[in-house]
Amino acid sequence: MPRYFTLDEARAALPAVGRSIREAVSSKTRYDEAEHAIHWLTQRILMLGGISVDTNRAEAWKTQFDTSANALKNAMERIEEMGVQVKDLDTGLVDFPTLFRGEEVYLCWRMDEADIDHWHRISEGFDGRKTIDKNFLDNHRGVQ
Repeated sequence: MPRYFTLDEARAALPAVGRSIREAVSSKTRYDEAEHAIHWLTQRILMLGGISVDTNRAEAWKTQFDTSANALKNAMERIEEMGVQVKDLDTGLVDFPTLFRGEEVYLCWRMDEADIDHWHRISEGFDGRKTIDKNFLDNHRGVQ
């Protein structure tokens, strides 16, 4: 059974979620960079037959790739263990499940935002975000 957050519970979790999503985004960036470099090196080796390959640099890219993959995995696991859903690793977008009038919806937060100020229905996604208002506050609830 998923965890459902109240707005207050989601806001209380925000510092830990923010740290973990920032780590995940940063790790993904380093992972993608290393993956691209390894691909480029592999293509170069295939084209030139391995002539003039800087093995130290290749090993450094492989280490960055492995380290970043592990850090990304750990950060994602921490977020998921809290009951939060990662929606976009490029922008650091996460959703906190909640109930609004008995319907599962999401409190929506992106890592460049100072607070959780929006929610949306599952079918609407980020583009359907609505500002949290009194009606929402009076009619939402969490369940652990």
